[in-house]
Amino acid sequence: MPRPVMLGIVGDSGSGKTTVTRGLVRVLGEDQVSAFCTDDYHRYDRRQRAERNITPLHPECNHLDILAQHLKHLRNGEPIMKPTYQHTDGTFGPPDYFEPNRFVVIEGLLGFYSQEMCDMFDVRVYLNPPEDLRRHWKVQRDCSRRGYTTDQVLSDLDRREPDSEAFIRPQRHNADIVISFQPSDEDQEHLDCKLTLMDSLPHPDLTGVIDADDPDGILLTEREGALELYVPGRIPAERATQIEEAIWERMHFAQHLREQRLGEFTIGTDLHRSDSLAVVQLVILYHLVTARAVVQATSGGSARDFDLDGLDSLLSTAELG
Repeated sequence: MPRPVMLGIVGDSGSGKTTVTRGLVRVLGEDQVSAFCTDDYHRYDRRQRAERNITPLHPECNHLDILAQHLKHLRNGEPIMKPTYQHTDGTFGPPDYFEPNRFVVIEGLLGFYSQEMCDMFDVRVYLNPPEDLRRHWKVQRDCSRRGYTTDQVLSDLDRREPDSEAFIRPQRHNADIVISFQPSDEDQEHLDCKLTLMDSLPHPDLTGVIDADDPDGILLTEREGALELYVPGRIPAERATQIEEAIWERMHFAQHLREQRLGEFTIGTDLHRSDSLAVVQLVILYHLVTARAVVQATSGGSARDFDLDGLDSLLSTAELG
C-alpha cells in the first residue's frame, strides 16, 4: 500500500488552521484523512505552564523529539500511540491509538520548527494573517468555545508575543505556501488573500487565466524564489470559477472530489462562504492529490523531485487510488 501523503499546516494560535483543514477534510472525505493537532505534544499542562511561566509556543514546552519520531512513523504508514491534550480544561487525556490514512493532516504551532520535521511533509502550509486580524479571531474563538474572557485572551496574547516572534513566525520560511488573509473592510466573508507560492513545489500554472491588467484586481507576481497570487475578497464569482477551473483541469484524475464545496466557514453558528478561501483550499488540494498520484506512480516518491513539466507528464496518465 502506498505511504500516506503528509500535509503540515502551521500558524500562530487563532490564525485559521482549523478552518482551512476542515474544508480539505470535507472534500477528501473523513474516511480518507487522519488529522491531529500538535498541541497534543505539549510537555506541560495549563497549570504547570503557569507555575513555570512558560508558554505553549516555546519549543521547551513541547515534546518535539517525540513528535518528530511520530511523524516519521506516520509517513512510513505505521500507527502511533498519540498523546492527547484537552483544551476544555488544559489537561492531558489518555493516549490515542492513531493510524495514518491515505492523507495525514497535522496542524499546530511548531510543525516546521526543525528540518527533521519539515522533511516529513509532502506539503507545508503556513498561515500568516495580520496580527490585528489574528487577535480578533483568537478572541472570538477562545471566548465562544474555550470559556475565556476578552481580557484574559488579550493578556495571554501579550504574554505570548515574544515567543511568537522568536519561534512561530520564522517557520514561514520553511513553508511551500504562505497564506495571508487580509481585511479590506469589516466584512469577514470577503477577506482578501495573498498566497506566496515558494518554488520548493511545482505549483499549477495560472498564467492563462490571470494577466497583468486584470480588471478584477487579481495579481500574479513573480518574486525571487516564489510566485505571489493576490485574490481580492470581492472577486466576482465568475472569475473565481475561472481560476478554480484552471486548477481542476490539472486534476482530471480527481474530478470526483468536486462533489463537495470549498470555501465554507462558520462565524459563531452561522455558515458562510468565501471565494478567496475556496481558491486557497483548492491550491492546497491540488498539491495533496498530485502528491498522492506521485506516491502511487513512484512507489513513495515526492512531487518535490519534479519540475512542472515533469509533473504534468506524470499526471497525464494518473489515477487517484
